[in-house]
Amino acid sequence: MSFPRSRAARGFTLLEMVVTMAILALALGAIYQAASGATRNVRADQRYAYAVELSRSLLADNSSVPVSGLNRQGETASGFRWEVQARPINRSPGSPLAGGRLQTLRVAVSWPDGPRWRQVELHSVVAGEQAGAARR
Repeated sequence: MSFPRSRAARGFTLLEMVVTMAILALALGAIYQAASGATRNVRADQRYAYAVELSRSLLADNSSVPVSGLNRQGETASGFRWEVQARPINRSPGSPLAGGRLQTLRVAVSWPDGPRWRQVELHSVVAGEQAGAARR
């Protein structure tokens, strides 16, 4: 003898299962995109931090430059391009400072980030020294 089942005891229909799977797939896709975006942001932040530290190191390394100015550039093994430029500051007439004793220093570091290039640029004023003068 067969007993009729009530609606609550029958379980889920195929349509209900398909809708549930679709909702689950959309949710998992959104979670995956969020996680990959976070990973990309961490990688970009690491490269930016490296560029800032490289710029600061180059700035410290060139705390005094020749009175004639300076123009150097290079590239690291990891693809960061750097450039250091020093130019004499124009002094006002009657200034007690000799020409080139103060220099504007520009340090720029750039690196590829996907299809575009990013750049960090630092500026400072440093001392200009005669050739052969001892560095402090």
